[in-house]
Amino acid sequence: MGETYQTPLELLYNVSRELAASIDLNTVLGRVLSLSTQYVNADRGTIVVLDDALQPVDAAIVVERQLIPHTLEQIQATIDSGLAGWVLRNKKAVLINDTSLDERWLRRPDDAASKTGAKSAICLPLQAREQLVGVMTIVHGSPGKFTSEHQAVLQAIADQAGIAVNNARLYNALQAAHHRYQELFEDSIDPILLTGLDGIIQEANRQAYRASQYGENSLTGKSIQQIFSVDKLGDLLRKAVAGETVSLETALITAGEGSIPFEVNLHVVEFEGVQLLQWLGRDISERKALDSLRDDLIAMIYHDLRSPLGNMMSSLDLLESMIPAETYPTLEPVLRLASRSAERMQRLTNSLLDIHRLEAGQPITNRKDVNVCEILNDSLAAVEMVVEAKEQHINVVKPRQCPIVNVDVDMIKRVLINLLENAIKFTPVNMTMEMGAKRQGNHVIIWVQDAGPGIPDEARSYIFEKYTRLQTEKVPKGLGLGLAFCKLAVQAHGGKVDVQSTPGQGSRFSFTLPLSETNHS
Repeated sequence: MGETYQTPLELLYNVSRELAASIDLNTVLGRVLSLSTQYVNADRGTIVVLDDALQPVDAAIVVERQLIPHTLEQIQATIDSGLAGWVLRNKKAVLINDTSLDERWLRRPDDAASKTGAKSAICLPLQAREQLVGVMTIVHGSPGKFTSEHQAVLQAIADQAGIAVNNARLYNALQAAHHRYQELFEDSIDPILLTGLDGIIQEANRQAYRASQYGENSLTGKSIQQIFSVDKLGDLLRKAVAGETVSLETALITAGEGSIPFEVNLHVVEFEGVQLLQWLGRDISERKALDSLRDDLIAMIYHDLRSPLGNMMSSLDLLESMIPAETYPTLEPVLRLASRSAERMQRLTNSLLDIHRLEAGQPITNRKDVNVCEILNDSLAAVEMVVEAKEQHINVVKPRQCPIVNVDVDMIKRVLINLLENAIKFTPVNMTMEMGAKRQGNHVIIWVQDAGPGIPDEARSYIFEKYTRLQTEKVPKGLGLGLAFCKLAVQAHGGKVDVQSTPGQGSRFSFTLPLSETNHS
């Protein structure tokens, strides 16, 4: 081997330059090993790269200045039982002047005295931020060739290499994460848009271009409001930045100025240290079409039921007038039950038709002034048979002076009866409920308090939506339209619905109605 002409300072400079010259770690480590072995006039050198579990994942081996191939099995044997393994376990550097005298050296056939014989070796840990990321071994073919100065210089090189290995690991992990994200981003079946916190689009996936009918790269730079029909954008952005996942139903505005019903979920993502907003959209055209078809079908069915129901109720009234007085006491309970059942069917039919009408935006036209106490009394009379059958009781709380409201009387009675029927359904036998009304400012509050199991917190946000019911086996199943009707009917009158509940202590449903102008202060 020839003499080396590099000073330690020159060597460290050349090593740092090599480490900064490329991101291909295997090539860089090979060059570092070549410079290191050349400096100490060594025969060979090895750097083993470790993962977080201290298992070998890569290596570079230089023999006579040449990078040679290797297998992980070969490296694993060195880590398991060789000098590198001791350094790995103890995180300490080792200088061996004679490998034949040190048990930590993994002896191979060529170490025999009849072959290459004893050698010199230096083995050093590669660390970054106190974490072991690799082991470097430098070997000379003869004993006694290394000094403590050699070890100090090589340790300085190992320290630089450790930082390079750690940076490469972080870079590879980041690249892998970017690659996975890019695959998920582009392969998503749903449109995805990324915007800055100002709502300006920075990136869009293939599905976003396909759904919006815009040409490639033509979405970048547009405001999200040009793509999604979004009101109060500032409020949405503030909620998202605050950490909330915002969900909304909106419309996607296409390049041809058409629109497609969309459901959008908005939340913050961090990309390369920068906060962005991810708008994940889903086409709900088919769902909307099915909802419309279902609503039309229900409206048609119940509209067709109104006529036979009316005939049924008229026939019951006629039958009652034709029954001889002497037999009436015997038949009266049967007639009463039939009439109440027919009335309940008629209320249900009218409520379903009202849902369809109110959702279409039709105004309340059949308004008149009515005393709130009259609404309470008539609603209580409609459910008294069921209350008696379940041996329940309803306390009625009335104001001293009952206020007047201007409402569609039949509709508001159906709202209150609906709440009463729900209370009866969920309240156990022999328990007491409460119904009442009171004036509050320019409104009247009407409430129904049951003695049931209460409503879970997570259910309160959706129990007023159509086709939703509490998941319980203790009550009969239904369509889940009753509370939806209550909400629509009250809102159409300018009021609000509310529910307060404590699990195990019952629920209190209430609604407000504006007072009529005929009320006296």
